[in-house]
Amino acid sequence: MYNFKGVIIARPMRPNPKQKEDTARVNDAIRAKEVRLISEDGGLIGIVDIREALEIAEKRDLDVVEISPNANPPVCKVIDYGKYKYEQQKREKINKKKQHIITVKEVRFRPHTDTHDIETKVRKIREFVEEGDRVKISVMFRGREMAHQEMGHDTLNKVIALLEDVAKIDKAPKQEGRFLTAYLAAKK
Repeated sequence: MYNFKGVIIARPMRPNPKQKEDTARVNDAIRAKEVRLISEDGGLIGIVDIREALEIAEKRDLDVVEISPNANPPVCKVIDYGKYKYEQQKREKINKKKQHIITVKEVRFRPHTDTHDIETKVRKIREFVEEGDRVKISVMFRGREMAHQEMGHDTLNKVIALLEDVAKIDKAPKQEGRFLTAYLAAKK
């Protein structure tokens, strides 16, 4: 970046928020004086001085990696650091695959929604529930319809009754301003 006289002005580097900081300390970055040391095969070596742990790792041509920094004394393992990072990434990838994100779908009705339209929307809600999504059912009131809220309750109860074989009520019907809402989730 240049200023008006052609002099280069250095901008301060900002850390990349997408890039995670590596939390594990390795070798000389470990601050504790004593550590609980674990060998590469998983056996406990014992509580040793950090210099002694570094010597053991150097003899085996490996690194000392801090596994549990909050323990007293911190737990360290004699392992190849590259292998440790690879296994950690593999574990994170597997955990990411296992997690299931539940989305909330919303279907809106009116107090005077016709029976056929209700059945059509109920089929769509059934698909959402079978896919594992939560469904927010809303009955929207306009103008003078607010004076006859029981019609909205009837519509909502009719929808819930049609879906009770595949869905259960996650949140009971509740009036929120001009909307009467209920949440449905799949039966386990």
